[in-house]
Amino acid sequence: MKKITIGIPCYNEEENIMDTYQAVVKVMEAVANYDFDIIFIDNCSKDRSPEILTELASRYKRVKVIFNSMNFGPQKSVVHLYSRVDGDAFIGMPCDLQEPPEMIPDFIREWENGYQIVWGQKKSSKETPVKFRLRKIYYSIIDLFSDEAQLRECTGFGLMSKEVIDTILPISLQDTSVSWRYLVLGHGFNIKLLPYTQRAREKGKSSYSASTYFDFAMNSLINTSVKPLRIVTVLGIFMAVCSFVVAIVYLIMKLIHWHEFNAGMAPVLIGVFFLGSIQLLCLGVIGEYIASVIRKITPSTRVTESHSLNFEDDEEQSV
Repeated sequence: MKKITIGIPCYNEEENIMDTYQAVVKVMEAVANYDFDIIFIDNCSKDRSPEILTELASRYKRVKVIFNSMNFGPQKSVVHLYSRVDGDAFIGMPCDLQEPPEMIPDFIREWENGYQIVWGQKKSSKETPVKFRLRKIYYSIIDLFSDEAQLRECTGFGLMSKEVIDTILPISLQDTSVSWRYLVLGHGFNIKLLPYTQRAREKGKSSYSASTYFDFAMNSLINTSVKPLRIVTVLGIFMAVCSFVVAIVYLIMKLIHWHEFNAGMAPVLIGVFFLGSIQLLCLGVIGEYIASVIRKITPSTRVTESHSLNFEDDEEQSV
């Protein structure tokens, strides 16, 4: 009998853990001929999430729990979760129930049809219209700059075969900040996208802040294209030519009208501030790429667990 591992990362989701567990179990028990387990990975929550997860694991052996020793961020936490998967396929979903668990049978069916990756594609959302519109703009920017076609509106909600995880995990460990939806491209995997409508969050509050979204967006742009560097190069050449032309024009005007022509300090100040802003922009873009290279060549801090529950290698098994 094949086994499905369902991974659910969580951080301060005390109001959603039990609802998510019950929704997943209800769906999976209706799927015939499949064994399953559920792995919750808690990113050092500050609410009652650890207590609820501990109680859940003590009651159900198929519930496995990883407690991180500190908050390592969502990306590192999820990558560590992948390293603990032992099923024939993995289904990832958040703990807020915004992604519908009812799609799990559809993911499994398409996997049985030969697809190695079956992800949900968020075609619409009941979240705030401004946030959804900003996501659309973000994906459009990624498509514009990326070197190859990207998977739009995919958050990682869906199924990956164990083969995919074993292939991508060593690459991901070089830089855990890169989303897997970019890493899976170029490997020839059979990918299927299933459209869905994202629900509104009913309980709790999202831990993602504006700075988290911005950091994720910048990492996505830098890791999918070198076009920003080329744009900076072209912009630098263009500004150098413009500056040279303006300098020649001012020199000619001064030579022709030596006593009458008085340019003053305004053009100088405007030029200095304008060129300075261009230089800062260029340095910022170059710095992002340098930071990306540093992350890849520097051994990154791995997620460390404070303890885990119901894994075979645990010293103490829950009854």
